[in-house]
Amino acid sequence: MFLEKNTDANRFLNYQSFKKAMDASPQAHKVKWMVAILMIILIVLLLPWTQNIRSRGNVSSLQPQQRPQQVNTMIPGRIAKWYVRDGAMVKQGDTLLQITETKDEYLDPELTERTSEQLRSKNNATEFYKSKVRTADTQIAALEQSLQLKINQLQNKLKQYRLQVQSDSIAMTAAANQLNIADVQLKRQKELYHAGLKSLTEYEQKQQYYQDALAKRISTENKFYNSKNELLNIKLELSATSQDYTEKISKVSGERFTALSQAATGEGEIAKLKNQLFNYKARGNFHYILAPQSGQVLQSIKAGIGETVKDGEQLLTIVPLHFQKAIEIAVEPNDMPLISTGQLVRVQFDGFPAIVFSGWPQASYGLFSGRVAAIDNSIDASGKFKVWVQPDEGSKQWPANVRYGTGCQVIALLNNVPIWYELWRQLNGFPPNFYTPKPKATDKDKANSKK
Repeated sequence: MFLEKNTDANRFLNYQSFKKAMDASPQAHKVKWMVAILMIILIVLLLPWTQNIRSRGNVSSLQPQQRPQQVNTMIPGRIAKWYVRDGAMVKQGDTLLQITETKDEYLDPELTERTSEQLRSKNNATEFYKSKVRTADTQIAALEQSLQLKINQLQNKLKQYRLQVQSDSIAMTAAANQLNIADVQLKRQKELYHAGLKSLTEYEQKQQYYQDALAKRISTENKFYNSKNELLNIKLELSATSQDYTEKISKVSGERFTALSQAATGEGEIAKLKNQLFNYKARGNFHYILAPQSGQVLQSIKAGIGETVKDGEQLLTIVPLHFQKAIEIAVEPNDMPLISTGQLVRVQFDGFPAIVFSGWPQASYGLFSGRVAAIDNSIDASGKFKVWVQPDEGSKQWPANVRYGTGCQVIALLNNVPIWYELWRQLNGFPPNFYTPKPKATDKDKANSKK
């Protein structure tokens, strides 16, 4: 080669290109390299870059019934037996564990039967009181009927004595008139007797007639006052009879109302016993804790046999095996205006290989598409907004073996800008451009665009 020591380089000087190459200085090479690098940097700065927002999240579900569910005990008691273990697969309705009672009022094994007997006894007692009410109604009806008959009888007697008083009054008036006539005749007969015109016998006859008229007047007057007293007595008897029967009816009515009150009290106690009996039967069902849904048993809080638990205390957790996947992420308030419902995002699940170019989502590998499904309107305790992401229909499906709670990185895609603009924005600490995503085109819109 011409670069070896024994090579004569002078014979190549006749070539113009060799001469220029041998005469080039190191400074010229540096300039060329710098120009090339600057051209490459300029080209790179002009390349498009997709602005994005990154946030960590976890796999969850929008359906509350498909999230991990705590299994709590409804009653306090003592754990008697476990039917499952951690990691076991259960179906809805499977028995998880058994709890026995610890309170004195529930220890009787025949508690429901004894309560049923009390309920039957109270029903019988209530029926007796209702029968007493019906008997009182019959007594009241009989007393009212008897009172009406007695009043009718006394009213008839009252009418009779009123007529008797009128008759006696007329007889007394007639006797008084007859006495007046007898008195006038006696005086006239006396004058005629003293004048010698009438005999002593005739005079004595007039005296006898006067005495008879006087006796008759006194007799009719006594009879009149007796009839009047009888009429007053009938009125008093009528009033006394009404008062007497009113007292009897009031007494029976009081007994009736007492029976009604006792019957109503009995019905209230019956309702209370029915409620108590139902609660006892329902409480008996709570002795066996059943799986509320199908899934896997995790996080058994209580262990062993004989441990006591309180009402409402957590026993274990069941994670559903099949659920509609969604991602729950927390977004900073500064980035919240850039997130909207229906916005396209990229998802990288933990444990799944991926090559991510955040500015070039089309060139990334191992990412899955999703869309924003819901956004909370209020901030949470950590000072961030909760956002839910669902799989994007029509895109690559999310991995089937992604489990509940799997971590992930969510990249929300925004505007396409040059790289130099993105560098300038980040150096100055400016937020990304406000971005309004275009609505997803429907089949109808696609058909109209083709026309």
